[in-house]
Amino acid sequence: MEQNRRNGVSRRGLIRGGLLAVAASGAAVVGFAGPASAAVVNLGLDKQGAQRVQRWILTMYGYNGKIDGVLGTNSWKAMQRFLKTWPDQPRPYKGDIDGIVGPETIMSLQANLKKFEGYKGAIDGIAGAGTKAAFRRKAYSNPPV
Repeated sequence: MEQNRRNGVSRRGLIRGGLLAVAASGAAVVGFAGPASAAVVNLGLDKQGAQRVQRWILTMYGYNGKIDGVLGTNSWKAMQRFLKTWPDQPRPYKGDIDGIVGPETIMSLQANLKKFEGYKGAIDGIAGAGTKAAFRRKAYSNPPV
């Protein structure tokens, strides 16, 4: 069984766990198999970075969960509201506010990161290293609340 050496998770295990696909590069294409699926998708953020995101979406986009550094379904619902409604959003999110971090959520996030955080990669819906680095810059660009 192939292993991703960075995190020790097998590709087969990711697929069995509800992820729809894994890119050939090993980067997870995050999309879940159904509404009952719940997962944490921190996109490379450490706990403190994820807490900063949660504090930011708490004040602006209706996040009502714990500030625990775990970006789960409720965190991503608030992030989708941001990506859908923020006036300067370059590629507004058009999907349902469901908290599922699928390709549409990632593409909208990538467009935002490209415009405001120096992301240089493709708007492809794959959360690779460049997307994660830019998301980290976004998390730490806001002062801690």
